[in-house]
Amino acid sequence: MADPSSYRPKPGQIPDSPGVYKFRDEHRRVIYVGKAKSLRQRLANYFQDLAGLHPRTRSMVTTAASVEWTVVTTEVEALQLEYTWIKEFDPRFNVKYRDDKSYPYLAVTLNEEFPRVQVMRGAKKKGVRYFGPYGHAWAIRETVDLMLRVFPVRTCSAGVFKNAARTGRPCLLGYIGKCAAPCVGRISPEDHRELAEDFCDFMAGRTGAYLRRLERQMGEAAEELEYERAGRLRDDIEALKRAMEKSAVVLADATDADLIALAEDELEAAVQIFHVRGGRVRGQRGWVTDKVEAVTTGDLVEHALQQLYGEESGDAVPKEVLVPALPEPLAPIQEWLTQRRGANVSLRIPQRGDKRALMETVGRNAQHALVLHKTKRASDLTTRSRALEEIAAALDLDSAPLRIECYDISHLQGDDVVASMVVFEDGLARKSEYRRFQIKGFEGQDDVRSMHEVITRRFRRYLAEKEKTGEWADDGQETSAPASEQPAPTETEQDTSGLVEEDGRPKKFAYPPQLLVVDGGQPQVAAAKRALDELGIDDVAVCGLAKRLEEVWVPDEDDPVILPRSSEGLYLLQRVRDEAHRFAIAYQRTKRSKRFRSGPLDAVPGLGETRKQALIKHFGSVKKLRSATIEQICEVPGIGRKTAETIAAALAGAAPAAPAVNTATGEIIEDEAPVPAGTSDERGQRS
Repeated sequence: MADPSSYRPKPGQIPDSPGVYKFRDEHRRVIYVGKAKSLRQRLANYFQDLAGLHPRTRSMVTTAASVEWTVVTTEVEALQLEYTWIKEFDPRFNVKYRDDKSYPYLAVTLNEEFPRVQVMRGAKKKGVRYFGPYGHAWAIRETVDLMLRVFPVRTCSAGVFKNAARTGRPCLLGYIGKCAAPCVGRISPEDHRELAEDFCDFMAGRTGAYLRRLERQMGEAAEELEYERAGRLRDDIEALKRAMEKSAVVLADATDADLIALAEDELEAAVQIFHVRGGRVRGQRGWVTDKVEAVTTGDLVEHALQQLYGEESGDAVPKEVLVPALPEPLAPIQEWLTQRRGANVSLRIPQRGDKRALMETVGRNAQHALVLHKTKRASDLTTRSRALEEIAAALDLDSAPLRIECYDISHLQGDDVVASMVVFEDGLARKSEYRRFQIKGFEGQDDVRSMHEVITRRFRRYLAEKEKTGEWADDGQETSAPASEQPAPTETEQDTSGLVEEDGRPKKFAYPPQLLVVDGGQPQVAAAKRALDELGIDDVAVCGLAKRLEEVWVPDEDDPVILPRSSEGLYLLQRVRDEAHRFAIAYQRTKRSKRFRSGPLDAVPGLGETRKQALIKHFGSVKKLRSATIEQICEVPGIGRKTAETIAAALAGAAPAAPAVNTATGEIIEDEAPVPAGTSDERGQRS
């Protein structure tokens, strides 16, 4: 590791002008490329105190052995040069793109005497009209096959074309009417070019006028009793409509736009792009980005724009590009896009209407892509083994932590304070072992005290299980995961070691972890370690994962453990922490929703949820039930006279809530029936 001061340029040597800079390592390899409006101000940020740098930036400047720069005239030139150097040098500390294979386009070679329709990948060529990109080449061929009936444009290669011209016999498509056979002179070069241009117009979204023309010709043929021609035109119209149905209209006014959405966490981001042409989704593409450097959402958008349009021809940049966040500064990237297109480009965030709705759809696709990527990565046995080994090495453990437990505290402004415990065994979630806790030792918000209480209660149960074998009484404060998250026990769990219940399920809290992870930094780690020390447990390792910088904290250490950005161990710890957070949020929301749903009927002894719902369904609201007689209440199935009298007395003693008033009409809004209990939404942010 190098000392940045050893290669730091003198302030007077660095120009105060726009430019692009490169950091190189001791082997002269470029490890980072960046741009700046002011090279002097930007580079000064890298040579400050290392403790004040972001961990990834700190790693970069200590890996580097030299820095150099190139001065340019404008920020737009800096943007272009930065992209060129990133593509050329592939620096390890810049944002990385994975799974960004060359997507196929539908191309029409208008630069040839006889234009050809084909699937093309790679760099764009001058004089070729492109449509797409598409997710799969077969989608292009399927669409072209439908359209060749109406637009029989040449699709054969140059070799096949020359061979047909030499022999005077067209290929199969020429015989079945899906090629106009210009190779044997059935159509003139001018007419064939006009056919290709009609094909391009139709693909560009100008479909209505062409379909109306075909319908008019079909009607004229029918009036002139040319039924075969009318039938052929009818089939042509149906073929074109089927081709149009393959890309549904999503935006009005024949909009041309690209929509870019992101789903990200601290380590990775998934980029998803929808290409809308003529109001229709013509293609979709995406990739997963490694966040090697500290980047904002706006920075990721800028990188995505460079990746998307850096090698495209000008006509591939649409009039409108919709993004979730704008890069800072906006002017250079806006000007660069305008130069690429040769006309103004609108780069903005959609606020309302159809475009906002479509952007949400693109965002859901990005979120799904990120989850799928993480799932595939986590399912690999070799990767999981390497992750556990890296964790053991980083924390100086004697062996790989085959069982990891993670704890998280969740609350809403100090109310409904709960905790979660999730378990990973061999790097995979063990949902049957998940547990939930209510904080009962004190009132209010104190994450450190809450963590100490939860760890104490969990391991006190573990010690109790070591001393006895029978079933123990549950105090109702710790609960298992929902039944939907509890798979049946495997044969290996059904042993006779005394650690299983009579039904074969593992006893609660009977197995200790090799590693205990808490969601938080030094204070939470210290609280967990103190709880273990008070119980005399010294064979469980403890660490904490701080969310902001993904630092791993261990007890009695002033500095965190920094795992490499590409570390599978860090990735596994993050997954464990995020799962604990999700599970805690779900439980906290369930408790909150139950509290919000409570009402006068909850005070009636012996009245369960089923009969509450039956009463509300029968009368329509608590207000109408309150005004009902005992005889009317007895009409509800399952309600006897004694229960009806209890209900009437309870409602009479409860003060009715003030009626809600519609401020627009002045009408009183009747009480609504309570919302039935259901699964809580597990999405959201921790309060």
